[in-house]
Amino acid sequence: MKNNRTTAIALGKITSSMVIFGTIGIFVRHIALPSGTIAFVRGVLGTLFLLIIMLIGRKKLSLEAIKKNLISLVISGIFIGINWILLFEAYNYTTVACATVCYYLSPVFVMLAAPLVLREKLTLKKTLCILTALVGVILVSGVIGDGVGELKGIFLGVGAAVFYATVVLINKQLKNISSYDMTVIQLACAALTILPYTLAVENIDFAAFSPYALLMLLIVGTVHTGLAYVMYFGAVKALPAQTAAIFSYIDPAVAILLSALLLKEPIDALGIMGAILVLGSTLVCELPSRK
Repeated sequence: MKNNRTTAIALGKITSSMVIFGTIGIFVRHIALPSGTIAFVRGVLGTLFLLIIMLIGRKKLSLEAIKKNLISLVISGIFIGINWILLFEAYNYTTVACATVCYYLSPVFVMLAAPLVLREKLTLKKTLCILTALVGVILVSGVIGDGVGELKGIFLGVGAAVFYATVVLINKQLKNISSYDMTVIQLACAALTILPYTLAVENIDFAAFSPYALLMLLIVGTVHTGLAYVMYFGAVKALPAQTAAIFSYIDPAVAILLSALLLKEPIDALGIMGAILVLGSTLVCELPSRK
């Protein structure tokens, strides 16, 4: 009975976190600030939120574990910062649905790099999934037919996927470190990486920091980063890996649905077919093979 209750709570947490992740594009679209500024605030607020949660739960950062993995944590944190900037910029040049689908190519890039980085075999199943996903992106991009994807937005979304895939591969190399320690350092490094970029490249209009914009930033930093990460990591520990992988596809499904319903962004039949091919192929690769 207790195990069933624990599983039910974990499923509730991962579902909630994925729904929250799926709405981030909607909130970012309503913040009239440069992508780097939004990403920087997200990193700072997310870090502070996690530190507060750890303080409340009387959890301490393991300095020894952080020190042993410091180089990898710093590099992955830098890549997370770049990943955020590229994804938020993608929202500016194409639809939220299109940017999200391209972003979900990250498992494909992980599979392509795995034989070199993780010494994992590239099976026929994975190869077919990769090819299917690439066809899906072509359909979503609008190269064929009258699609709505703009090439710059497509490239930015794919770029974000490349950097996120790199973070996934680096995280697989981390040893003996808790998810909280890992995420706090990575978010802090992401914020520190984004700050010089924001100051050097972006022209920040402080008049744009309206009460509404500040509220949206607060939600993106605390809810979409801090709270969602806490729920996600808490759920992953209590669920089988395959279950967690399947539920992760709630994120793009919500993003695509809200893109059409709330933002009134168009998506044609080829775009829908492409989204199904990308998400379906990556999902199939997440599932265990049956003999």
